[in-house]
Amino acid sequence: MERIPLFPLSHGVFPDGVLHLQIFEVRYLDLIRRCHREHSPFGVAWLAQGNEVAVPGQVPRLHAVGTLAHIDTLETLQAALLRVRCIGGRRFTLGATEAGPYGVWYAQVEYVPEDLPTPIPAELQPLANRLGRGIAQAQADQRLSELPLQAPYRLDECGWVANRWAEMLPLSAPEKLALLGQTDPLARLDLVAQHLGTGPQK
Repeated sequence: MERIPLFPLSHGVFPDGVLHLQIFEVRYLDLIRRCHREHSPFGVAWLAQGNEVAVPGQVPRLHAVGTLAHIDTLETLQAALLRVRCIGGRRFTLGATEAGPYGVWYAQVEYVPEDLPTPIPAELQPLANRLGRGIAQAQADQRLSELPLQAPYRLDECGWVANRWAEMLPLSAPEKLALLGQTDPLARLDLVAQHLGTGPQK
């Protein structure tokens, strides 16, 4: 178990995904500056109940699964306004939580094993092909920076392809969390196929 600072959001990030944040609350200005200075990640936890912006006396309720976020770029827009681009890292399960300095929440977390590079079976290959065409078109249109992903594009791996679809699909938070918590990358991609209506219904 490791104790990490948390950044609760209504929707989180998947491993290798891209998360853009604008930081203006005092508690997170300090956290983000410190993480950037120390090259350390913070945990993105999904809100089950509560608000992203602090409400006095409110204790947020968090879902059990989250993802580390590593700061890729930080831009100071104003003295009390930061723009950051983060990359999703390892998944974790939440243990005990507690309020820390400036109102930042902390949690004891246990890390989920990273996905093994599982090849994509033939029946699910269309999902990778469709995603690859979208990436190629965005490159051709010079819109690649608008996509919530970054290179390397591991279009031959179940986990990477499943995670990209999970971020892009208009799913509810519980549906996305079910995908995030699925430790078998092939099973996760199969669930994505079912959400898209291209896989066997189970």
